[in-house]
Amino acid sequence: MSAPVLPTRADRLRGALWGMFVGDALAMPVHWYYNIAALQRDFGVIRDYQPPKAEHPSSIMALANTGKAGRGTQDGNVVGDVILLGKKHHWGQANRHYHQGMQAGDNTLNLLCARVLLRSLNATGRHDPADFLREYVSFMTTPDRHNDTYAESYHRDFFANYARGLPPERCAGAEGHDTASIGGLVSLPPVIFAVLQSGEREAAGAAALTQLRLTHLSAKLERFALEFCDVLVHLLCDPSPQIAPLACAAAKRLGFPAEAAVEHVRRNGASDHYVIGGLLSSACYIDQSLPAALYLAARYPDDFEAALIANTNAGGDNCHRGAVLGAILGAALGVAAIPERWRQGLTAHAELEAEIEGFIDRFG
Repeated sequence: MSAPVLPTRADRLRGALWGMFVGDALAMPVHWYYNIAALQRDFGVIRDYQPPKAEHPSSIMALANTGKAGRGTQDGNVVGDVILLGKKHHWGQANRHYHQGMQAGDNTLNLLCARVLLRSLNATGRHDPADFLREYVSFMTTPDRHNDTYAESYHRDFFANYARGLPPERCAGAEGHDTASIGGLVSLPPVIFAVLQSGEREAAGAAALTQLRLTHLSAKLERFALEFCDVLVHLLCDPSPQIAPLACAAAKRLGFPAEAAVEHVRRNGASDHYVIGGLLSSACYIDQSLPAALYLAARYPDDFEAALIANTNAGGDNCHRGAVLGAILGAALGVAAIPERWRQGLTAHAELEAEIEGFIDRFG
């Protein structure tokens, strides 16, 4: 029997980049559903892209601060006047879906910002933080550049500082209760991959932290970002990476026994909800969410489709967790492991293909 053909470096890069956008879009309609019974009542088991419903049973958008990060009043106008122009009216309504009016196959705001970074890398041929910040500010403050209706705390803090006249390189907000969240990791893979083009493993972590600090000031998040970076570096640079041991080792260093969790689920026929929503919260907080993504990578190391379906239907911050998981499994298995219907079904498929292939041409 001949040995299986391993994906090329270029196909791993394609897999990781496509995987990010697929994982996010699949989960978008049930993003931040914390009641699994409600998720199943509203959508059944999600296996393909769907649009969100107008109402969201777990939505707390009406409690979010529209002038800065976190919860609070909606007297501020960072949302509506600086970013998300004309969309503030969605925030004050009870049970309003976070991604109001988006369509099946759309990507959420953080992944759209990852595309801003991807285009910056393609245009400059290197990681240029100043260029990214210029493009990020333009993207977020220009009307009708995207169709999302929600922005995480870090966006609101950044643009509250920007509205006060601070230069973009000083606009990242101070650490709050939700700064160390998995949404901070979704823009890191393109930077990591661009640096790895020269085989500079050690430089990848430094570049990832440079990018992260443009929008997130969090020592806690940085520790988890470096573990994520290490996993991606091994997947891109090792000739035959073994994803399950790699993911379990990273999770163990972060304090979660993923290997034992996988063994328990398999031995007892347990649901993934035993782990995500049970042993680990399904929320955004990084000490729970990155281990959850690593658990799913170890649970489904050879099955991109099953892993992303399991992630989506676990609820919580499944969009950003799905983007991280998609990057990990895409880098491990290559682009051929991603169902073609999922790649083709992305709303921005043609634009994404051009951006990803442009990146491969530059950095592959």
